Amino acid sequence: MHLSIKFFSLLLLLFTLGSCSPKLHETATGEKLPRRKLTELTAALDSLSGTRPHYFYTKIKCEYSDTTQHRSFKTSIRMVRDSAVNALITFASIPIVNSLIRPDSVTVTNRNDHCFIKRDLNFIKEQFGIAFDYRNIEELFLGLPIGYDSTQKYFQIHDPYNYIISSHKKREIRRETRMRTERDRNNDRPRREDRHPEENNEEEEVILNYYLSDDIRTIKRVFISSPNDTTSITIDYVSRDSVETSLVPNEVSVVIVTPRNRLVMSMDYDKSSIDVPVDIHFVIPEEYEECKQEE
Repeated sequence: MHLSIKFFSLLLLLFTLGSCSPKLHETATGEKLPRRKLTELTAALDSLSGTRPHYFYTKIKCEYSDTTQHRSFKTSIRMVRDSAVNALITFASIPIVNSLIRPDSVTVTNRNDHCFIKRDLNFIKEQFGIAFDYRNIEELFLGLPIGYDSTQKYFQIHDPYNYIISSHKKREIRRETRMRTERDRNNDRPRREDRHPEENNEEEEVILNYYLSDDIRTIKRVFISSPNDTTSITIDYVSRDSVETSLVPNEVSVVIVTPRNRLVMSMDYDKSSIDVPVDIHFVIPEEYEECKQEE
């Protein structure tokens, strides 16, 4: 399978916000943190979610691996808030894959195969059963709380070493885990790839866990889970850089574990800029044809 398709599939997994196993990933940092109230932590999430630059640019060195391959590549990200995200992937300084993601569409060109992919965002929901939100892409690259909704009620997962806010109570997560385990043991629920298409179109409940930094100024981890599947997505913001008045990601680690594979992607940011106007140039060459879907 070409890396371009692998990378595109990875983006789908990251931003559909689904197909994850419900475990908490609670890790101790060594020293207990002062207690903070739920209202203080949700206020921090709310503030972070609303902090979006109008323009964003960065270069990212990427390391990608799964159970069959390991690849390195570079990508430049140009973002215009609520409008477009452009990711240009290069190997040995040669542009190979270019993508343009808008609130209603995804377009990818593949220089190696001289072809393109063009879809609206609904096709992801049709394939995975989870609604696709353009804002989630901006949130990932900017290191913001992915999928946060200020109108939703959140709960604090009490952990002396981490500030964790969850979309569900801890006992609800445990109950869903137990129920899923029982279903799996009894083979009551088919795997997603074996289900009827109409079953896959059903929206499934998603559990989101946000880990705030010790000073609650940034997000240090997002863990996304769905009780109905056996895949996990963990996004760790390992370090950040101060750019203008923002703390943008510097090192990011993404781990996706599925029943059949383990995908790991590390991203090292460089030359990031905030609110400096960027130009996005995206053209599909006339000789390109639509990419053939792999069986």
